[in-house]
Amino acid sequence: MRLTDDQWESVFDGFGSSAFRLEVQQTYAMSDELDDLDLFLSGAPRPANYNEAWHDYIRGHVAAGKTVQRVKLIRRPYTDYTRFLMEWGVPGNVAAGEDYRIIDVPLGEHVELPDQDFWLFDEELVIRLDFDEAGGLSGIERIEQPDLGYYRQVRDAGLRRALPFRDWHAGA
Repeated sequence: MRLTDDQWESVFDGFGSSAFRLEVQQTYAMSDELDDLDLFLSGAPRPANYNEAWHDYIRGHVAAGKTVQRVKLIRRPYTDYTRFLMEWGVPGNVAAGEDYRIIDVPLGEHVELPDQDFWLFDEELVIRLDFDEAGGLSGIERIEQPDLGYYRQVRDAGLRRALPFRDWHAGA
């Protein structure tokens, strides 16, 4: 079932204990990030309050005892967006309490994970995110009667393979 923006916000605002995302796109063309990406590419310093609304959101969930986890596959050579995300986006997310992990995939290596972004909420609700060729979000879909064992297995495999962002960043 396709979700409207309001339905999607309701799902994300209303999860009870856990949110996990598998993130596999190498470039996201999100309208609210385009100006910041341009600033990054120009060599400008990261604004002091960059992504503060998301950080407040994460801090609120963590303070309520909820977990927000993400596994991000990054492929070499890194895209401009990946470099932007790793330098400007993820450090603040981690500082806010998001458990953000990285699978750094060398050129030519295959990873046994799906090539599809999704969220798994509270072990039972699966939301698939679809993107167009340019990385623009083209749809948000609630999967009706998902194979929860499969999605949990994908989550667990990703978490086992991925390095916590701080560990990855220290070695990058």
